[in-house]
This record gives sequence, structure tokens and C-alpha cells, in this order.
Amino acid sequence: MSITEKQKRWLKKQSHHLKPVVTLGQHGLTEAVLAEIELALSHHELLKVKVNAGDREERDAAIALIAERTDAVLVGRIGHVASFYRANPEKRDPILLPNL
Repeated sequence: MSITEKQKRWLKKQSHHLKPVVTLGQHGLTEAVLAEIELALSHHELLKVKVNAGDREERDAAIALIAERTDAVLVGRIGHVASFYRANPEKRDPILLPNL
């Protein structure tokens, strides 16, 4: 899935008020956590994930792996919190990206 930079900025604004839905802890990125992120992306389309595990390199690797395994777009990252977007056309009220 590809989105433009302007759409990414718009999504970042939309995600600003959201609270993290999933939190990675000391055990890192497990299959159960990935399954929960998949479920949350299908339901919400836009969500925040808090990554508390490890140092900066480990957090970067976990965020990249989440984006790769879930086929989601990394919208933004501030500190330990990353925002992801994945469209779900089957959702009753999907997020409509502006044509910017």
C-alpha cells in the first residue's frame, strides 16, 4: 500500500489524539502481539503502538517488523510511540484519505 506524503501528514494529524492500543513490553514482539496488532488494524485502520522494549535499535527493528508483517504504513513516530495505518475497505465507515 502506498500513500502520498501529504496523506501521511493528514493521517498523523488524525492519530495525534489517539491513545496507544497495543503496548510491547519486556518480551518484545511476539506472535501473539502481532496477532493483536493485526486485529486492531482491521478494526481501527489507524492506531498507535507503544514500544517499551529494549534500546533505540531494538525499538526501530520492532517498528519496522510490525510495518512489514502487518502490511501497514508507518505514519509517524514520537519516542516510544508509533502510528500505523492500513486501509480496510470492508469496514462500515472506512477512513477516507483526502486526494492531496
